[in-house]
Amino acid sequence: MSVPMAASTLHLPPGPWATVLDALCAQFPRIDRVQWMNRFARGRVLDAQGHPLPVDAPYKIGLCVRYFREVEDEEPIPFRETLLHVDAHLVVVDKPHFLPVTPAGSFVQETALARLVRALDNPDLVPLHRIDRHTAGLVLFSANPASRSAYQALFRERRIEKFYQAWARPLPALTFPHMRRSRIVAGEPFFRMHEVAGEANSETRIDVVERGPQYWRYALQPVTGRKHQLRVHMAGLGAPILHDPFYPALPEPAPDDHARPLQLLAKGLFFIDPLSGKSREFVSEYELLQVD
Repeated sequence: MSVPMAASTLHLPPGPWATVLDALCAQFPRIDRVQWMNRFARGRVLDAQGHPLPVDAPYKIGLCVRYFREVEDEEPIPFRETLLHVDAHLVVVDKPHFLPVTPAGSFVQETALARLVRALDNPDLVPLHRIDRHTAGLVLFSANPASRSAYQALFRERRIEKFYQAWARPLPALTFPHMRRSRIVAGEPFFRMHEVAGEANSETRIDVVERGPQYWRYALQPVTGRKHQLRVHMAGLGAPILHDPFYPALPEPAPDDHARPLQLLAKGLFFIDPLSGKSREFVSEYELLQVD
């Protein structure tokens, strides 16, 4: 069963188009015109008020267009998430490697969000934070719009502690625990990040919990929450996380290798519940591969 996901929003930029259809075809060249026409016909392209737009709706600069992402023949992800906690306000899931948290790219129904909406019959579910689809471990979801802002504030105000583990090459020249601070900005292609000179906007505490002959298991505690922060910081230190498909170099596109998952795990979350005032701690049931 497909789960109706929230609509994406686009404000039409300046351009020479006569219709909204023309503009959408130009903005999303990977989706052919026939597919867009089919979406219009099924009421899957809306205005700001949620009214279906006709296929010949005239183009207007700044027009708010809402549309629903769709992927034909979506590839199933052969790993299941585990529900660790469910109450009226909060859902905690243990996410496997390769499963996205929310729709992106070629993933819509095969996401943690869509699976949870189906399993819990709760369309109000919203992730309170994200981890990469290549990363396994804990993700918190808000289950109730009335209390959502209280839980979102935990992340915005850095009142939640996040603990990760990762396997990577040894760093014997460093003194541990080590604080990595740097400026991380968007790079090329668009989904990769990189470090540049300038005032630091990211910080990670790094320690060692196990020393093997070829790889060490690290404890990573992000102080800030930049995209790909842990992966960028470890690669910047000369010890990219084992099996990282993005850092330090981007290989040729290839299907996921399920036998070689990124060795990064969102292992623990600790916070004071903003509703009850009680301490809450969640620990992932996953363990990283044993690496010699």
